[in-house]
Amino acid sequence: MVFIMLMTVTSVIGRDTIGKAITGDFELSGAACGAAIALFLPWCQFKRGNIIVDFFTSRASEQMQSGLDRVGAAVLALVMAVLTWRTALGGISAWESQSGTMMLGFPEWMVYSAIVPGIALTCAIALAQALFGFAASTEDANPELAT
Repeated sequence: MVFIMLMTVTSVIGRDTIGKAITGDFELSGAACGAAIALFLPWCQFKRGNIIVDFFTSRASEQMQSGLDRVGAAVLALVMAVLTWRTALGGISAWESQSGTMMLGFPEWMVYSAIVPGIALTCAIALAQALFGFAASTEDANPELAT
């Protein structure tokens, strides 16, 4: 990831100073960012790091909040299952057609192959949380929420 950041900075500086940019830098940085986001999703879900809007539930009982959290995890698992399915099909299609990015011809199936495992693992974690609940206390799952 550091390489991508250095490449982008170099490209921007080159564009502004000597009028030359690195060809395809936006393609590579876009692919790397997409893969990085998908690969960090499981950790975020495991640590319960997603944004929770509790305006309506802040005064509800812990049991009610826990139930709603489990329903939310089930919905997320369903969405991630659909995304895994469709992204895998997109990767297979990109492989079969040997499609690549416009400037560099970077194989698109490689990006899909980096994204699918992260989405699938997020689905599995959310499903486990929906079925079995979360950590015994909020402190165990996310110490920042305990304050």
